[in-house]
Amino acid sequence: MALSREEREQFLAEPHVAAFGVAAGDARGPLLVPIWYAYEPGGLPWILTGVNSRKMQRIKATGRFSLLVQRTTPTVRYVSAEGPVVEVAEPAGGVHRELASRYLEGGALDSYVAWAEAELSDHAVVRMRPEHWLSADMGAG
Repeated sequence: MALSREEREQFLAEPHVAAFGVAAGDARGPLLVPIWYAYEPGGLPWILTGVNSRKMQRIKATGRFSLLVQRTTPTVRYVSAEGPVVEVAEPAGGVHRELASRYLEGGALDSYVAWAEAELSDHAVVRMRPEHWLSADMGAG
């Protein structure tokens, strides 16, 4: 059963690890990698990636990407959002903590943020405007 707009946006806002997908070029399947992301219902999903990474090269070449999040319990549920990139920007202060706090807490969060701020200074925030959604809950109804 397909999810309502509110259900899919709320599910995407939960702290899932996403499968990030972007077209990888001629005679290639899509580039698919796990990634942390952030999203608030009604807003724009965003990721952090290196400005010279393969992901960023493909984002620049295609101008769009996809995110897929899923769970298996208590029911199999997934949401996929695909759309154009609407912003690539330098990260503001605190962005590593903002993103990582969806996934980590306590000392693990503090350690990750210290590492990320020292090692990921070449990253950019990439925001996408979802145009196409797919969603289902296989146990609903």
